[in-house]
Amino acid sequence: MAVNYDHGATVVVGRICGVFGVKGEVRVQDYSRQNGNILHYEPWVLRLEDGWVERRVKGRLHQKGVVCQIEGYEDRDRARTLMDVDIAVSEDQLGTLEPGEYYWRQLEGLEVINLNGENLGKVEGLIETGANDVMVLKGERERLIPYVAGVTQVDLDAGRIQVDWDKDY
Repeated sequence: MAVNYDHGATVVVGRICGVFGVKGEVRVQDYSRQNGNILHYEPWVLRLEDGWVERRVKGRLHQKGVVCQIEGYEDRDRARTLMDVDIAVSEDQLGTLEPGEYYWRQLEGLEVINLNGENLGKVEGLIETGANDVMVLKGERERLIPYVAGVTQVDLDAGRIQVDWDKDY
């Protein structure tokens, strides 16, 4: 049974990106670094038009992707209504991070200050490039800063990231 859900304690981990077959299965874009990790979480919380709703799910890896059957969506036409729906899970299902590790969502919205005290902007998002993650900053101009050794401090309580990065770069 679906219940309305308080989104405050959830983390978006994927998105429904297509239908698969005729029995209501959907293709899922898994945001985790290892394709298929999303299958370890249950229940899923879906962002539907009328709010966040909890659903049970059965899924599997198929070729290079994830295919799932979502409770209440047992035919293709009904499953098609889930296109582009975000998938979230309860925050307590996620693993514990080591000191100095952060979820992207924790970094989004933080101010980025360089060693000279100059504000470079606010973290608007992050991009995974393969070599390293890159912070997308919005300020007086957009900046792309690699999330590597140049990040000298992250202070979640103060809402700030300090970087060894020149303002003119």
